[in-house]
Amino acid sequence: MSTMAAAIARKFVTVSCKRRIQLLLSQQLPSSSYQLRRKSSIPSSSSLNPADEVYERASHAASTFDTQYNLDASPPIYNNNNHGFESLLKKLPFTTTPSTDSNSSQIGWRKRQLNRTNAHPIQPHSKSPRTSIHPSSQHPPSFFPPYAHNGSIPQNSSSLDTVLLHDETSIERMRDAAQIARRLLNYICSPSIVTVGTTTEQINKLLHNAALKQNAYPSPLNYMGFPKSVCSSINEVVCHGIPDERPLELGDVVSFDVSCYVGGVHGDNCATVIVGDLEEGYDDGNNVSTSSNDTRDWFIPPYKTNFASEEEQERIITARRLVQAALEARDEGVAACKPGACLTDIGAAIHAVSDAYGYDTVRHYRGHGIFEEFHRAPFVKHFRNDDRMELLPGMIFTIEPMITEGSADCFEWNDNWTVVTRDGGRCAQFEHTVLVTEDGVEILTLP
Repeated sequence: MSTMAAAIARKFVTVSCKRRIQLLLSQQLPSSSYQLRRKSSIPSSSSLNPADEVYERASHAASTFDTQYNLDASPPIYNNNNHGFESLLKKLPFTTTPSTDSNSSQIGWRKRQLNRTNAHPIQPHSKSPRTSIHPSSQHPPSFFPPYAHNGSIPQNSSSLDTVLLHDETSIERMRDAAQIARRLLNYICSPSIVTVGTTTEQINKLLHNAALKQNAYPSPLNYMGFPKSVCSSINEVVCHGIPDERPLELGDVVSFDVSCYVGGVHGDNCATVIVGDLEEGYDDGNNVSTSSNDTRDWFIPPYKTNFASEEEQERIITARRLVQAALEARDEGVAACKPGACLTDIGAAIHAVSDAYGYDTVRHYRGHGIFEEFHRAPFVKHFRNDDRMELLPGMIFTIEPMITEGSADCFEWNDNWTVVTRDGGRCAQFEHTVLVTEDGVEILTLP
């Protein structure tokens, strides 16, 4: 579950990527199974995992996709508020400018999809009351995160500007929570669950019950008052969508952000699926399970090959392209993690993938450290930035880019949760929780 940029950004200070983080609390380290490290203030840069190499890989992947599906070289949708985006056009493989004629057959698939979403925007639907979990012999006080009963987040200023370096004891706790979160994510993203006509309210109930069977508390539930057990974000909804009674439609792009609290710590991950994009007759059988048998990073079932119309075909194929870009962006962000690398390398890698596909990457919401607190430092920007901090073994945080097919400019509905793109462009998101190790990175949410 992403964390907001507001206020948090003010806590972030520039940090050296050339030398180790300065230890300020050497005489006051807690006796628990991790150390506190505060940030330094010496600016520098890192050249590890250069973004230009990422851009070349992503450009090749985008070009291969476009060739496979005969997508024209439609220019990116952008506006003058996207800093640096116009200059990007000079190096992208697009030579025309977007048409303003929405009825023209020459406007390209990007603009057609934007028009399609704007013609049928996501609207609020009815929702069931919040489900409460009451203390019991099955659910003792330790089962619940601190906010579970009143929605209030305990004030802990150090969690905003200190970074934890975990030892094996706390790492093992995080592995356990992350693995349960991943099994729950696999479960509700199964194509036999995410079907045309199913509601996200129904999927929320499935997730809620599955979490309880795993002896896990669904972390979003009552976090700052959030009313459901999972975030479900459809089409132009960027993040924090509230499950409701709207039936899913063929071609919907749906992101499920699944988090759980187990053993006093949180696990967090997210994935995006396309409703109904499934080969006719495919049966996922035993894939509908919360078992740990599947060791694949992300399983994409056989694609749909028969379409009712060219419009339907383009809608689904362009959704695949967006989902592929979001998955690639997350994976390049993860690949940028290693000891001695810089926090900025993650955002640079993700932004390079977004650029190569002609998409945008959301600025307002970001990855975060995670442990006993759902959100804590470090806060990971998914775009080019100057928040430099050396990555050290023992750091744990999420990487969860939100990639938009139009502008990344977004706003929040008056429910104080649902975030949507301002131009109506669809959004896709993938997330891992990662651990920086002595020789690279471990993905804790990998099956």
